[in-house]
Amino acid sequence: MNYLIKIPISFLFLSIVISCKAQSIQSSDFTPEFSFTKGIEGPAVDANGNLYAVNFQEEGTIGIVDSKGVGSIFANLPEGSVGNGIRFDKSGNMFIADYKGHNVLYVKKGSKEVSVWAHNAEMSQPNDLAMAPNGTIYLSDPNWAESTGRIWMVNASKEIILLEENMGTVNGIEVSPDGKKLYANESVQLKIWEYDINADGTISNKQEFMSFNDFGMDGMRCDSQGNLYITRYGKGTVLIVSSAKKILKEVQLKGKKPSNITFGGSDGKTCYVTMADRGCFESFDALNSGAFYNRIH
Repeated sequence: MNYLIKIPISFLFLSIVISCKAQSIQSSDFTPEFSFTKGIEGPAVDANGNLYAVNFQEEGTIGIVDSKGVGSIFANLPEGSVGNGIRFDKSGNMFIADYKGHNVLYVKKGSKEVSVWAHNAEMSQPNDLAMAPNGTIYLSDPNWAESTGRIWMVNASKEIILLEENMGTVNGIEVSPDGKKLYANESVQLKIWEYDINADGTISNKQEFMSFNDFGMDGMRCDSQGNLYITRYGKGTVLIVSSAKKILKEVQLKGKKPSNITFGGSDGKTCYVTMADRGCFESFDALNSGAFYNRIH
């Protein structure tokens, strides 16, 4: 015998909501709260899976975090220097944006000795850095007091060359996996710009990629499929957007001030987010492995 069972609409709606929540990406703590200072920034993962960020316990340091979330001091920066972005090249050498010293700092693979790779006193505050597949470094350079900014390039001769000025407060910066596009966001103006990268490393054909009407932005990174992971500072989320500008997901974090993001874990599919308001890392499962993670493995 067939029975018609009537289910209240409210129950169906609740079931759908629960199902959607179960499928959503959730973040969790990876390191203890305030093991880093509120200046935690510049997350990067080396070929051995070690996770790094600046300002472990005190400013002017670089912290290293193992696979269990236990941190320690990896290196102390030169006196007067404070780091922001960190990236590794294919050989495993570390590069650090030093916003107080107007430098790009360098740590050779296997060493903990920090030296100056490139210097330009004209920079306001080198904030984040991105690295193209061919090793070219791009620097964001915000002037927070005037809400302006610039983009610089470090060439093979270790010269820091101005690519664009008269921007808004440029902050997060990233290169697409194929090395053909550069993305840069403006934290105050709430815009993300997309550029073509020319054969000589310079940029052209500036176009608006995306804009917002609320909350700020900080760091950005691409996964292996070219999707852009954008930290929404103040909103406490990471927005995942395809290269075709389609919003794929928005990950809710525990804190409200994500400053930057990187990919790591055993398969490169774990996102580690630096949280300025909590002085720690949160982590979540990515849609794909990280673009830069794939280059160094």
